[in-house]
Amino acid sequence: MGRSSTREHARSQLLTPDGIDRSLRRISHEILEKNAASLDNLALVGVLTRGVPLARRISENLIRFEGLDAPVGSLDITLHRDDLSVEDPELKGSNVPFDVTGKTVVLVDDVLYTGRTARAAMEALLELGRPAAVRLAILVDRGHRELPIRADYVGKNVPTARGQRVLVNLEETDGEDGVIVVGD
Repeated sequence: MGRSSTREHARSQLLTPDGIDRSLRRISHEILEKNAASLDNLALVGVLTRGVPLARRISENLIRFEGLDAPVGSLDITLHRDDLSVEDPELKGSNVPFDVTGKTVVLVDDVLYTGRTARAAMEALLELGRPAAVRLAILVDRGHRELPIRADYVGKNVPTARGQRVLVNLEETDGEDGVIVVGD
């Protein structure tokens, strides 16, 4: 994915590797607290691409904190996007190796912006079954909603301008951890 530009833009460090880790630990604790009565039916599903390693890290935290080994899946939302303009889209394929029916599924993604990605993820998830509940965990909520969607678990709320971009880098996908805001 083209993440750099030939133009110089203002860059601001939003989260360091330690900041990402702290945010994910806090989200993990909140998930445990808010789902204490139904931990046996908890599952994590990461939205491709960066939501998947975030879901895996949350899962590792749940194991470390409570010994809870919640199943983790990955969700390809490509065909559910309402901005899909490519005639032959590149599908990566979902991998949800468990039945979502009756489970509390925590959808995990890196950035919440307009809400359209979260909507597409919910549609894709509902094609797999009928969860008891769907929750949303987001590393960075940058505002500017176009749909009435709110995250249940947020690592960091950051007011941004529409002309800015929030770039999340993760060790698993980009070789390093960090979150920056780029733009005007």
